Amino acid sequence: MRKQKKNSFVLLRDSQNGIIQTIFPTEIANRLTIESSIEVEGVVKEDPRAPEGGYEITGNKLKIFSIAQSDFPIGEYQSTEMLLDKRHLALRSRRMIAMARIRSLVLKSARQWLSENCLTEITPPILVKGAVEGGSTLFKVDYFDEVAFLSQSAQLYLEAMIFSLGPVWSITPSFRAEKSRTIRHLVEFTHLEAEFPWVSLEDILKVQERLIFYVVQNVINERQQELSILGRNLESLKAIKIPFDRLNYEKAIELLRSKDCRVVADDQKARAIEWGDDLNIESERELTKDAVNPLFVIGYPLEIKPFYVKEDPFVKNRGLSLDMLAPQGFGEISTGGLREDDLSKIIERINSQGLIRKDYEWYIDLRRYGSVPHGGFGIGIERLVRWITNVEDIKDASLFPRTLSRLTP
Repeated sequence: MRKQKKNSFVLLRDSQNGIIQTIFPTEIANRLTIESSIEVEGVVKEDPRAPEGGYEITGNKLKIFSIAQSDFPIGEYQSTEMLLDKRHLALRSRRMIAMARIRSLVLKSARQWLSENCLTEITPPILVKGAVEGGSTLFKVDYFDEVAFLSQSAQLYLEAMIFSLGPVWSITPSFRAEKSRTIRHLVEFTHLEAEFPWVSLEDILKVQERLIFYVVQNVINERQQELSILGRNLESLKAIKIPFDRLNYEKAIELLRSKDCRVVADDQKARAIEWGDDLNIESERELTKDAVNPLFVIGYPLEIKPFYVKEDPFVKNRGLSLDMLAPQGFGEISTGGLREDDLSKIIERINSQGLIRKDYEWYIDLRRYGSVPHGGFGIGIERLVRWITNVEDIKDASLFPRTLSRLTP
């Protein structure tokens, strides 16, 4: 808002129509403060000098619903932490409005593609008894006289549904108690997951690339203004094509060793990356920093993957698993693969990883009573949105981010 002696220029934000400049005599608009709620009647006029689309309203009637306090806490220049503390108010900014609309379209597009390709949506539980991605990152919850945990993934429950419904999917919050302070980790994130019976690893690859490509094309077509507000270069998004790039794990390690990539060992000392190491943020960045397309890394060592990953029948200790890395250094946005469907092998893996077998008896039943070859994947929506919008920190891709040190607002 700009108040002058004769006229005041008010930028009016409308959730349906965006922002338009409104001009009122200052004596009428004098009471207004930033974020006040009003209704305007007036004449719409074309003016190329006007912000946001070249139109403005010459107001002749003003109705006030709410006068905001004059000490609105967010100004033009604020620290990142202050904007996170006041996230409930910062969400009204053009930048966060643009992000929210892109997030919404990403979820809408994913739902459309999954529905149109004959997958059935299910609603799995959030309170669970066992780990999916490792016990060290579980959030414990008091559940009457028992101990429960917040779900790390809906995968096990999706697996249960493929025998009756065929391909299924869900979008749920997932929780990881990782003590990570990085630009790509959240404690709570939005998780899109899908499972399919009677599939190969190649099938899982193709489904993911078609789904991601569809989502990206929809965002390009429908949210160019929002991408512009966020400063996103559209040309690099438009350059994405199917099929995505592929690289087996052994070749990835070989390539990273040639670039002298390092990992931190158990003794907290850095050493050269070697076969058997998981890819860290720096390794994923190195593999994709100059890429245009997403990259699939395929065939990780079985020992660094969860208990449910199926072993390659032709290569001992190789898991039939994959990660999708976003281009330009954004790193992993999805992980997936085939699930172990052999009863004796799944029991052996549960025992070898020190899991409490009785918590997984229902899951073991899925192998006892008529299993089929199957697999699936999970996509972190915030990671996907972070890459599509080209924002540096994943907290900007979440409306109310939850991190190691942030539980409010």
